[in-house]
Amino acid sequence: MSLPPGFIDELRGRLSLGQVVGRKVMWDNRKSNPGKGDLWASCPFHQEKSASFHVDDRKGFYYCFGCHAKGDAISFVRETENVGFIEAVEILAREAGMPVPQRDPKAQEKADQRSVLADVMEQAVQYYRMQLRMAPAEEARAYLDRRGLTAEAQARWEIGFAPDARQGVFRALVEKGVSPDLIVDAGLAARPDGGGDPYDRFRGRIIFPIRDARGRAIALGGRAMDPNARAKYLNSPETVLFDKGRSLYNHGPAREAAGKGAVLVVAEGYMDTIALSEAGFGATVAPLGTAVTADQLQLMWRISPEPVIALDGDTAGLRAAMRVIDLALPLLEAGKSLRFALMPQGMDPDDLIRAQGAGAMRAILENALPLVQLLWRRETEGKVFDSPERKAALDKVLRDAIKVIPDPSLKSHYGEELKELRRALFGARRPAASGRRSGKWSAAPAPYGQAATVTGGAKASMFAGGAAGMEDHLREAVILATIVLNPSVLAGFEGELERMECADPDHAALRDSILHHALAADLRAAVSDDLGQGVLEKLLAQRHVAIVPAVRRPGDDDIARMCLAEELAKLNARRGHAREVQDALEDLDGAADEGLTWRLSQAAAALDRAGRGDGEDKAEYETGQNGARMRRDERTAFDDLLGGIDFAKSSKRPR
Repeated sequence: MSLPPGFIDELRGRLSLGQVVGRKVMWDNRKSNPGKGDLWASCPFHQEKSASFHVDDRKGFYYCFGCHAKGDAISFVRETENVGFIEAVEILAREAGMPVPQRDPKAQEKADQRSVLADVMEQAVQYYRMQLRMAPAEEARAYLDRRGLTAEAQARWEIGFAPDARQGVFRALVEKGVSPDLIVDAGLAARPDGGGDPYDRFRGRIIFPIRDARGRAIALGGRAMDPNARAKYLNSPETVLFDKGRSLYNHGPAREAAGKGAVLVVAEGYMDTIALSEAGFGATVAPLGTAVTADQLQLMWRISPEPVIALDGDTAGLRAAMRVIDLALPLLEAGKSLRFALMPQGMDPDDLIRAQGAGAMRAILENALPLVQLLWRRETEGKVFDSPERKAALDKVLRDAIKVIPDPSLKSHYGEELKELRRALFGARRPAASGRRSGKWSAAPAPYGQAATVTGGAKASMFAGGAAGMEDHLREAVILATIVLNPSVLAGFEGELERMECADPDHAALRDSILHHALAADLRAAVSDDLGQGVLEKLLAQRHVAIVPAVRRPGDDDIARMCLAEELAKLNARRGHAREVQDALEDLDGAADEGLTWRLSQAAAALDRAGRGDGEDKAEYETGQNGARMRRDERTAFDDLLGGIDFAKSSKRPR
């Protein structure tokens, strides 16, 4: 009785041997390097004083240099818990969160078949290697020479040649006593649809053996020598041994190199993988005749937390990179991501190394783009964002892209990074919250309830404090609360929010945090994490905020939009007219001329209109000297500001 094929491999892949062993030993911190999976302890199998028991957490094996005990997580549990194989598997499966499948009576038969087919594949590899030395392979040898592969390199990669014969490998293996059915099952030969003897799948091709993580030959890849061949590259078909969506070329050696600190590089094909490895980038793998799959991504992450995807610098390479983005986003976790190294236009890694050397390749790998930046590039490169609609469309695309990230914290960080990139693209700048930097006056932001001071005159501005300041403060609070509770409407008001001046430091901090986290999945939570829960609680607890319909009934986008449009319009209008009066005061040098008098009177009238809304109590208004209706509190403030200026001097518009 045995377990289904693949279950044990998946179990080993999910477990950390360091954690399993760590329950039984104390690690020697002086010798251990946990970051590289290099762990040392006193051996649990024999008495010793020195730390001679070594765990290679990346490879999943242990070895004692004293008693020579060795094995993996399963053997460790068997020895230390004194249990059988199946019991050890069940213990580890519970720890890994994997249900143990029911024992399959046919599983052993399948496992035996895999072993037999792997032996058949190994014989085929040796046959093809021998053929590379024969006369019919002269053109193939010349091609490999042109690609810079020495005889030593060809031997290291076990490169072979399939002669252009209908039954080359088939006859060679049958003569060695291999069953024709096994040759077909291994994917080395195929049976004609109309019946007859099997024929070789690989003919007239350079052969690249494909091995699994343990080094077993499981498939072949072949490059056609005939430029008119239907397929330039051909892989073995899916077999009991070979699942191309769950396999990587050069898996075992790359895992070993990555365990020693090398960066895991993902190339497009065999020759790129070989060229990179021969140039010193030993931790290089490649998918096998297909786009990168989710299973292959998981295999890569087991080797290294941040593989670098090195793709050809052509249109197809860029398209492949963009597909990987969509595949990876739903699978991302904290500490697991991708970077992208884009080759120069029209070059692949092999071309670059032969033309400019390994140093040029290393520079490109060191400057590989994080996934978030390539996502931004995909959605913005070659596009124009010259209207609010186009900007809003970009925001929607980005939000839709990152909403599939399962980790809320990681999703929030993606939103923040995209927000910063957006700012850089659009050149967003907020106007200074205070007055002019030069001239006769400047006004520093004042705390709520205190008036800012106008230099160059002795008059106090009620537009930064007092009744008008109170009104501004209330409107700001309503605007900020409405957006926090109705984040879906932010895109339509983002530009106005960026331009909104806030005299209250708390409001300014809220505005900045909202803009910074605009793409966050949960805006309220992101702002609370940024500023602390107390800031939002203080905002939403204010009576004049709590009674606003958009705050009482969050989620009604129409009400939220109407509220924001009205409050922003009133706030902007009042402040705009206040600035008009301030500009007039700046021109004041002791006596008001007709132009100045007219500007002040018109500002007073406009200020009244901006501050008055439908349904307001008419009894609160009275008519001023210039004929404009004003609220009593604004009239008093305005009279104080204008002091002894005589509006009766002239009511004519300046010529």
